[in-house]
Amino acid sequence: MKWILVMIIVLATTAGEVLQALGMKHHGEIHDFRPGALGRVASTLAQSRHIIGSIAAMAISFFAFMSLISIADLSFAVPATAGSYILETIFAKYLLKEHVGWKRWTGTLLVACGVVLLAVE
Repeated sequence: MKWILVMIIVLATTAGEVLQALGMKHHGEIHDFRPGALGRVASTLAQSRHIIGSIAAMAISFFAFMSLISIADLSFAVPATAGSYILETIFAKYLLKEHVGWKRWTGTLLVACGVVLLAVE
């Protein structure tokens, strides 16, 4: 059961963060940080389907994580769910068309090795 929850968390977190990035790329950079301007930004983002999807996916991830830590040690749960970093790097490269250099790929590979170490415990 704990690996099913890990899979749900990884997939939901990845979806949430990719949707959040898409929503913010669509919105553009925020330059005005006055309260009224931030209110307008919040209102605009609350209507973005990417941001709404991101919030839903992150809520699923949150509640799955709460379930996971009720049945598994935190020292297992946090590193195991780091698998989302692997998927996020892949999506950043191929879906968001970001430049991912060799240092980021190396870091991603190291994270993957850590997740594999947890799987064979």
